[in-house]
Amino acid sequence: MNNLSESGDGVHGIDTGYHRRHFDAAYLIVENGAAAFVDCGTSHSVPRLMAALAQRELQPADVKWLLLTHIHLDHAGGAGRLLAQCPEAQLLVHPRGVRHMAEPSRLETGVRAVYGDAAYDRLYGPLQPVAADRIVAAEHGLTVELNGREIRVMDTPGHARHHVCFLDRKSASAFTGDTLGVAYPELTLDGEPFVFPPTSPVDFDPEAWHDSLERLGRSGAQGFCLTHFGSIDNNSRTIDAMHRRIDAFAELALQTPSAQLPQKLADFLLGEVKKHGCRLPDEEVLSILALDIDLCAQGLAIWSKRSHPGV
Repeated sequence: MNNLSESGDGVHGIDTGYHRRHFDAAYLIVENGAAAFVDCGTSHSVPRLMAALAQRELQPADVKWLLLTHIHLDHAGGAGRLLAQCPEAQLLVHPRGVRHMAEPSRLETGVRAVYGDAAYDRLYGPLQPVAADRIVAAEHGLTVELNGREIRVMDTPGHARHHVCFLDRKSASAFTGDTLGVAYPELTLDGEPFVFPPTSPVDFDPEAWHDSLERLGRSGAQGFCLTHFGSIDNNSRTIDAMHRRIDAFAELALQTPSAQLPQKLADFLLGEVKKHGCRLPDEEVLSILALDIDLCAQGLAIWSKRSHPGV
């Protein structure tokens, strides 16, 4: 995926530039001169999204929707800046995310506390509020239209309680955020993606995630558009791999002291990548997975302490 790539049926992938190339994507849906973005990356990503519009000979006023899968900043950090430049757009976000989009100061403060000001500014940039009257709560089953093109909301907790996916009937695609996991192109072998669950803090819920995967599998989508990263087919192998690795991650969390969890997780994922058939050197694989390993370990440690306090 370059800055703008064609996926068919008016769906275009955009590399947001967050962290590294082929790490974070947004999507542009175009229908008869009207446009919608699915996720938007960080504040720093907004110029890339506006350039993608221009490449399709669209104007900012042609954007009618920004559809957020959830409010983690690699997906939603640029929402306020993007909406400020797209005067006709409405924001669709899980009900739990509505207040954070209208008043993002608490969200920004929390992330700054984790990363520090210098890293936060480099990675994310300031969050801009979205006017409350431009925000629509993404209730499960809600259908919105883009020039008659139907896009339906599916509630999909597991990675986060405030996570939804979007089913676009015309392209038979589901925009899955993090629910279908992470599948970096570098680890794809003979067209088969290597997927694993991003169990980043703080809402990991294995049982809910399993249910969400089953819901997506039955959704009728022929393909999945992942934020991390790109499009993959809907097949039982991918979903089965996600089920198995969710359980494996949970088991690791319960069996491993928090301080040792990053190394155990790295060892597990490296072994799984090798079983998948990837021929990259170990050092390169671990470099690709480094940020995920750290965040996944943090999320698993929090889940283990919260859900199994005596373990």
